[in-house]
Amino acid sequence: MGRNGQDKALRMPRSLGWLAISAGALISASLLSACGGASAAGGGGSTTITLYSGQHPQLTTAIVSAFEKQTGINVKVRSDDGIVLADQILQEGSHSPADVYLTENSPEMMLLTQHHLLTTLPSSITSQIPAGYNSPTGNWVAISLRVSALAYDPSRASGSQLPASILDLATPQWKGKVAFSPTDSDFVPLLGGVIATYGQTAALNWLRGLKANATSFADIESVVAAVNKGNASVGIINQYYWYRIQRELGAGNTHSKLYFFPNRDVGGLENISGAAVLASSSHKSAAEKLVSFLVSAQAERILASGDTFEYPVRPGIAPNPALMPLSQVNPAVLSVVKLGDDLPAASLLQQAGLT
Repeated sequence: MGRNGQDKALRMPRSLGWLAISAGALISASLLSACGGASAAGGGGSTTITLYSGQHPQLTTAIVSAFEKQTGINVKVRSDDGIVLADQILQEGSHSPADVYLTENSPEMMLLTQHHLLTTLPSSITSQIPAGYNSPTGNWVAISLRVSALAYDPSRASGSQLPASILDLATPQWKGKVAFSPTDSDFVPLLGGVIATYGQTAALNWLRGLKANATSFADIESVVAAVNKGNASVGIINQYYWYRIQRELGAGNTHSKLYFFPNRDVGGLENISGAAVLASSSHKSAAEKLVSFLVSAQAERILASGDTFEYPVRPGIAPNPALMPLSQVNPAVLSVVKLGDDLPAASLLQQAGLT
């Protein structure tokens, strides 16, 4: 995904043009700017499987290349936003050409599980990752973690001025100071976390307060850029966006800082990226080999050594040394069941007039 092989997280919008619920309780989504079409990764061997990937293309390419070299199995990669791909799988149903689904947030996988579109993974795969990160029904396995946070301009807000809770950003004192992207797919699970923690009424009021207070951007990349340019005091992001803009601009040109909410406030929600084999796959053995590789020490080291700035979930694999240790971040941890799927969040975004 991305033009000329560039990382979508830096170059391509990841926002959703709209997000709605159909009569059949399915999630529908499309990108304002498409992130590219299907592409094939090279490799030998007679077996070819198709991967629908919502992960970052450079990471996906590196892992797929290593897998192909090790196994001789070809992998066709279709890259897009994770919610867009989940919607596509829902519409394709048992006729989906996908064998493996890889996405950045657990709600999409929970939604596909509810519709019986994911097969049960063998314990030889799921047991490699601590059970609390995985599907409770064994239908998908965790790959990596990210944490919601704020980017902030220290010349406009710092220290005691920063909010103790993400709910504070909807209060009058923050009017005109906040940047966010309500239709970016990484904002949707954060809203889901607010719903799960405080209820739908409080979450809707929070959204309406944000709408009144904040400047809305098409994607989180634009949110980080706005804060870094001094156009907003704070911006609601996932932590890896800040590390990526620092990598792109260099420390000397990075004028913003990263803030993690204290006391496990839901504003610091831990997000789980994971992978699954589709129930409709006609190449389940090869597909399971790819998912098993995704959670292997080799693949987790590729993730940690790259510049995606996500936390590996496999025990014993150290994250990128640039990252603050997860134990110090102390994120809010919600079970994947409590966080649920994206549908309640999609409904509230519509009610608040943000889609």
